[in-house]
Amino acid sequence: MGSVGVTLPWELRISAVAREGISRVEPSERGSQVNPAEVNPQDAALAAACQAGDMRAYERLYRLQGARMKNLARNLLGTMSDAEDAVQETFLKVQRSIASFRGQSSFVTWTFRILVNTCHDLRRSRMRKKEIVPDEREDRALPPEPRAPGGHPTLKLALERAIAQLTQHQRDVFLLYEVEGFRHAEIAEMMEISETASKNTLFQAKKNLRQVLEAPRSSQAGGA
Repeated sequence: MGSVGVTLPWELRISAVAREGISRVEPSERGSQVNPAEVNPQDAALAAACQAGDMRAYERLYRLQGARMKNLARNLLGTMSDAEDAVQETFLKVQRSIASFRGQSSFVTWTFRILVNTCHDLRRSRMRKKEIVPDEREDRALPPEPRAPGGHPTLKLALERAIAQLTQHQRDVFLLYEVEGFRHAEIAEMMEISETASKNTLFQAKKNLRQVLEAPRSSQAGGA
């Protein structure tokens, strides 16, 4: 599988992943279905406008979520060109299937679920075409851009390589939770798994990352 470009606030994520295991604790998880009383009014209004066929609503959705969607898609697929294709295909799918949206999750969560599935489809298609090895498109991939200054380049590369060694499922959950900030209830909705499965997958992903990241340090200590 090609390398995954991960745009993390590196100096914070390295310490949290390498030293603390599960670094963030959800105060409460209420299941993947949304209580109508808890729905963000702006989210509901945006969904209603899209269902009414208002193209300006789709433009607003893109303005609000487009950059975040591209970032996630790039992290899942490895290149910005693939990410742009995935986001474009996602918006087409949202338009085609908007009538099926019933408000059982937030509109944004529903949209990101389509994006994640679209990325999986594109990744499977690429694997079938044997485009996993670096090719012309991979050579044009943009380097990771940290969100916060001061991260050490060696640590960035180490974490990027470590994340690339996770299973697809672990990587998806890790990126959705740690990078994009979704709650386990939202990730469960997107990936059609239980919240418990999401939490367990994140725990295992961080455990694997610690093992990979701590191995070089252990080797250096042993050789000192």
